[in-house]
Amino acid sequence: MPRLARALDYPTRPITVIVPFSAGGPVDTMARLLAGPMQAMLGQPLIVENATGAGGTIGLGRVARAAPDGYTIEIGDGTSNVGSPAVYPLDFDALKSLAPVALLSFSPLIVVGRKGLPPNDVKELIAWLKANPGKATSGTVGNASPSQIGALYFQKITGTQFQLVPYRGAAPAATDLLGGQIDLRFGAEGSQMLPYVRSGAVKPFAIMSGKRWFLTPDIPTMEEAGVPGLSLPFWQAMWVPKATPREIVDKLNAATVAALADSSVRQRLHDLGQDIPPRDEQTSQALGDYQRAQVEKWWPIIKAANLKAE
Repeated sequence: MPRLARALDYPTRPITVIVPFSAGGPVDTMARLLAGPMQAMLGQPLIVENATGAGGTIGLGRVARAAPDGYTIEIGDGTSNVGSPAVYPLDFDALKSLAPVALLSFSPLIVVGRKGLPPNDVKELIAWLKANPGKATSGTVGNASPSQIGALYFQKITGTQFQLVPYRGAAPAATDLLGGQIDLRFGAEGSQMLPYVRSGAVKPFAIMSGKRWFLTPDIPTMEEAGVPGLSLPFWQAMWVPKATPREIVDKLNAATVAALADSSVRQRLHDLGQDIPPRDEQTSQALGDYQRAQVEKWWPIIKAANLKAE
């Protein structure tokens, strides 16, 4: 009864939102975008805290070990909650230690290069990489992230070689790409790269998706560019510690669904090129099913690649 009473009164104080990546990246942007509308519904502020490192698993562990009372939640993605747990040694189970709340968005991943990179399309990029084996650099965000898996797959299928440079988040990787410190990013978040693509600050090569992106219809897919099979999803979602009462999970889900239905939020996400899943896919059950399917699909591939924690 006391536990039920606490759940019904929830929330009575601020809620901490753990983002397992650096400030300024797409996951951080999502968390801050939802914080205002969710606060309006819940009646308490949502305070975003960036807990970076180890491919997002440090922040993941913070949430897994937090009190299951609804006052610590995570907004993460496929890297932090699927890919990295397949590589890093964890003292918790990434699936069993957290409870799903809601699937938030999908958006495309893009292959981009620094502005002064000589090639202008994927065919020229492959030729240039073959002519300069091991010299080019590509930024990755976390072990077993789409940016790492995408780069490894691209090298394997095209017979090219280049160096992978790990970063704690998408924002510092983008900064170094814009500054010319690295040459490429495979699996860069389209929503983050869009302003730089439009301004010409980076050179786009292809979309890592089964279809062209509606915001950049002139950029081909990898399939169209001659590299079949290189299609990886970028998705974001919300979780809480596993034993969080069902009533609290439901309140958080309702607040999240309401925030995603807000016209200003929807317009902002559209401008960033992100698709909001249909209402029936915004349930905690749908997120749980989707995450398990992603684990079943990618963990065997990740483990077969023998990736090591960095």
